[in-house]
Amino acid sequence: MSETKKELPAIVRGVLAVKNKVYLTPHYIRIILTGDDVPLFAETTPGINNKIFIPPAGVNEIHFPDFDYNTGEWFPAPEHLKPVIRTYTHRAIDVEKKEMTIDFVAHGDSGPASAWAIHAKPGDILGILMKAKESVIYPKADWYLLAADATGIPVIATILETLPSTATGVAYIEIPTKEDEQELKTDANIQINWIYNEHPGENTLLADAVRTAKIPGQHNTTRFGYAAAEFSTVKDIRQFLRKEQNWDQSELYAYSYWKFGASEDGSVKARRAEHHEEK
Repeated sequence: MSETKKELPAIVRGVLAVKNKVYLTPHYIRIILTGDDVPLFAETTPGINNKIFIPPAGVNEIHFPDFDYNTGEWFPAPEHLKPVIRTYTHRAIDVEKKEMTIDFVAHGDSGPASAWAIHAKPGDILGILMKAKESVIYPKADWYLLAADATGIPVIATILETLPSTATGVAYIEIPTKEDEQELKTDANIQINWIYNEHPGENTLLADAVRTAKIPGQHNTTRFGYAAAEFSTVKDIRQFLRKEQNWDQSELYAYSYWKFGASEDGSVKARRAEHHEEK
């Protein structure tokens, strides 16, 4: 008998429009999107990555790539219609209000997503694509170590909001300036430490801070670490916890959203190589 092929989760995609935009801090923009396609994402979990599709200048439609479920291949739109694709995290979803919230780091016009968010106005459209499934972001544990730069705040904020009151731990969050601190809510006993770095990616401030954590012994306490930041920082944190502190692979999830000095495409290649090497 032939082995049954594992069924892939359905891929949902929709076109949403800007409803509201607010600067949470000088370098952080919250954009609330709306549209009849929001209910398509009802089964997805806040804090999980999605793909956003930014249309080219002068194009008022989102031309999604086609996906062949049999071959697993994507077929992009023609170059003049092809949107810019970036990886983001949806911060919240409200099906009844038909709203999806996505937070953007504002670092000028150097990146297409940042530029889009800075200049976004009501009615501007954005394509969203995700796997239609609920996901577990983190396992149950007694003690948590959370680490993120500005790009990882949405997932760290989601974790903090959903941790039980019995959980303890520490969080290290790197932001450009003190004015970029956000109010993060949690019922857990998590000590939140803000680290100021006006030049993200150019030093090891976040990884150095993680190395100061007072980590409980494995025999008495279950623990879990979640790191979401720049490539080199995540690699350093992984090295510290896995190699120096002898954490098991199941005790840590480390994901890099970007790589200093590299485009998103270059960053993706480096991150995939690192992921396969880790496994």
